[in-house]
Amino acid sequence: MEKFKRIFCIVLDSLGIGEEPDAADYNDVGSDTLGHISQTVKEFNIPNFQKLGIANLKPLVQVAPVDKPLAYYGALREASRGKDTMTGHWEMMGLKTVKPFVTFTEHGFPPELIAELEKRTGRKIIGNKAASGTAILDELAEEEINEGHLIVYTSADSVLQICGNEETMGVETLYKYCEIARELTMKDEWKVGRVIARPYVGKKKGEFKRTANRHDLAVKPFGRTALNVLKDNGFDMISIGKINDIFVGEGVTKAIHSESSVNGMEQTIEECKKDFHGLCFVNLVDFDALWGHRRDPIGYAKEIEKFDVNLGILMKEMKEDDLLIITADHGNDPTFHGTDHTREKVPFILYSKSLKEPKALEEGDTFGNIGATILDNFGLKMPENTIGKSILEELK
Repeated sequence: MEKFKRIFCIVLDSLGIGEEPDAADYNDVGSDTLGHISQTVKEFNIPNFQKLGIANLKPLVQVAPVDKPLAYYGALREASRGKDTMTGHWEMMGLKTVKPFVTFTEHGFPPELIAELEKRTGRKIIGNKAASGTAILDELAEEEINEGHLIVYTSADSVLQICGNEETMGVETLYKYCEIARELTMKDEWKVGRVIARPYVGKKKGEFKRTANRHDLAVKPFGRTALNVLKDNGFDMISIGKINDIFVGEGVTKAIHSESSVNGMEQTIEECKKDFHGLCFVNLVDFDALWGHRRDPIGYAKEIEKFDVNLGILMKEMKEDDLLIITADHGNDPTFHGTDHTREKVPFILYSKSLKEPKALEEGDTFGNIGATILDNFGLKMPENTIGKSILEELK
């Protein structure tokens, strides 16, 4: 019998809570996204997150633990090799990635790939290096606009990113170029996890601004996930934010695009007011894209505070038979070296108005416990060759 009719799983993209045991393998010893944010800012006002037990799970400078947290709280370690968006989200739904996706951080993309992309798009490629998305616009966007060239760049992630001015190139043309790049990068030696369209507006350096029309073209999951099982058994699987892109639509019954993380929470609250039966899976990307990669702990803290306001609204809107799961897909310590994700544990917080005995949970050895718990609630089993252990029986 179902314990919960609806489950909301919200991913605070990159909100790690301290280094993993194997952090040294990733040059991430000492990383601690949430802890270092708290140590950096003067004020940190997150009363709703506090009630759920975030400071019981992770000591924070400004936020005290509470005597009786409203939620079960624990940490999860990542079993997959890698620390990117796709390995994290896929593992949540049962897939363990053994071989990390290829990256081109040090030298950019191979000449053969660039030549083929130039041939197929009819534009000269400029950039072709690892760079900050805002910095490369200041450096090259005027040239792209004036000369008709095409900015291609990467990062420490397994991504190929293409910039396009919405007024001079047009979003649809940019998306077409990204589809060409996705086709080309399906070769094993060039196979990046995602090709990302990065539209922007503005005419000159200092005025360029990326828009919300980003579009991710990801590699399909290499196996069936918990999402496929939900959909195949007639349950709703509502995607908010970039979840639909990450899973390439696999297992999704309804996809909602978000303009921002605040907008994503507003959309989640609206879905909570409706009637559905199954999972609402949410990614809030601004923590990572706007603040983690840009190494801005103050902006990151303010984004968490904005989330906390809408968290309070969502908690009030939830019904007795709703479950809320709050987690993350990796770390991105805004005080750390470089601009890369960081190999960190993530929070595993579970709240429902019906839970009477919230307590600390033992640390889990895989993000897959999330998907396993969700399917167990609906009386379903994880697909073959997946990982994760349900903790549903612990929730009382």
